[in-house]
Amino acid sequence: MGQTMIGVIGGSGLYNIDGLDGARWSPVETPWGAPSDEILTGRLHGTPMAFLPRHGRGHVHSPSSIPYRANIDAFKRIGVTDVISVSACGSFRAEMAPGDFVVVDQIIDRTFARTNSYFGHGCVAHVGLANPTCGRLGGICATAAREAGAHVHGSGTYLTMEGPQFSTLAESRMYRGHWGADVIGMTAMPEAKLAREAELCYATVAMVTDYDSWHPDHGAVDVAQVIATLGANTEKARSLVDGLPGLLTRDRTACPHACDRALDNAVLTAPSARDPELVSQLAAVAGRVL
Repeated sequence: MGQTMIGVIGGSGLYNIDGLDGARWSPVETPWGAPSDEILTGRLHGTPMAFLPRHGRGHVHSPSSIPYRANIDAFKRIGVTDVISVSACGSFRAEMAPGDFVVVDQIIDRTFARTNSYFGHGCVAHVGLANPTCGRLGGICATAAREAGAHVHGSGTYLTMEGPQFSTLAESRMYRGHWGADVIGMTAMPEAKLAREAELCYATVAMVTDYDSWHPDHGAVDVAQVIATLGANTEKARSLVDGLPGLLTRDRTACPHACDRALDNAVLTAPSARDPELVSQLAAVAGRVL
């Protein structure tokens, strides 16, 4: 099925990847506009890798203004097969302490100001999202994080809020209690949905920076606290990425969770009724079935 190519999306605090052979920043054009930044490509321990800073170098995009569709399309367009998202998060669990890494396996989407699909009027598709992340890729990320020296939680439910403000105390208590969320962040959605529509394996590693606002002994979250914890975890995140090529097979095989076949039987619009302009825009992400 071709060669594995790792795509890393760096969140707050991770704006570059060191050690790539033949490293080069290059622009990638997509039908959905420009990605968050140019994409850094090269080889890490012999494996092709691409890196994209989600917020752009210098942190110019807020969570709501990130061009999510362009980012995922650009990765698919250049040959990425496995997408690893690294992001900051708040914790609703005392045992998921600041500095810990959480490999997310479930996501609650509370965003409302973002376009969350490549499909729409003129070409309708419904992909399965019961398990929004790839279990195979998540397990590899957990192993890489442990080998990097991080304290890792192998599963967790991530609530994606719109932002850019942090939670109110009432919201924090509700998400933690009635909703059963484990961590909270602002970027996992619609990223995971778009990756599934693009038939890419996707995993997200959330680095805990704070206890949101529910914890009686820690007070409300603030940016200074987030940045301080991120700084301490940056090297572990870089080590995690460095360990990925040794854990992912270089010769691409079919995903056991069918992430790479997510569009099988998903497109409902008859070929004769499809909007040619939208079909053209979908060439990279859905060309296999269109």
